[in-house]
Amino acid sequence: MTVQITITKKVLLIVLAAVVAAGSIATALVIFLKVLPEKREQKEWQEALRQYYDGKVALYREENQRYADYEVDVAFLGDSLTDGYDLATYYPQYVTVNRGIGGDTTHGLEARLEVSAYAIKPKVVVMLIGVNNIDTMFENYERILQGFAQNLPETKVVLVSLTAMGLGWAERNEKACYNNVKIKALAEKYDFSFVDLYSALFNAQTGEIHAEYTTDGGHLTAEGYRVFTDTVTPAIEAALAAR
Repeated sequence: MTVQITITKKVLLIVLAAVVAAGSIATALVIFLKVLPEKREQKEWQEALRQYYDGKVALYREENQRYADYEVDVAFLGDSLTDGYDLATYYPQYVTVNRGIGGDTTHGLEARLEVSAYAIKPKVVVMLIGVNNIDTMFENYERILQGFAQNLPETKVVLVSLTAMGLGWAERNEKACYNNVKIKALAEKYDFSFVDLYSALFNAQTGEIHAEYTTDGGHLTAEGYRVFTDTVTPAIEAALAAR
């Protein structure tokens, strides 16, 4: 179906996506706020993540049926930073899908690419992934890009850098900067777009993410998501225009 869908249908689709997103975020909060304060054993924490991951993948399969008759403008892939991104608020002009899963890694994302991206053939993919396995993310990061090139040849891909972090996460900033150089190089290799979100969030005076942009040093506030949106939107617009 072409992009000329009616405003009514598009608004309905966005509303449905918002409802699903609200439920997903609420579920995520239950898991992350309940398990962490109780200091559960690592095995139980991993089991909670696995159950959450499986539940989100099942949800995405259901969502894909609703999107069968529509063209998806932008699919956002990632971990909790994407999972908590209220796309309907920040991108009302597009048909978007949120395919973020809290706690996910590059390996988890690779395993769900069919349901998260290939099945819906979005016009643009925006991917931010790697902080949860920052030391091993390049074991398969390039395989994900190869998957896009092979399975979504008409889709434009926007790779977003790892973010600047603070508080207990700040020790990862040096590694994030190093990895961002590699992400940019891979973007150039595959003729994908690269967006430097790290610099947009970074406070040079403190050496960490701006305090007003983060809730805990690793996740974003509404202001942080506004910076995310302002930083990535030009790349999305350019990608859509290039199709």
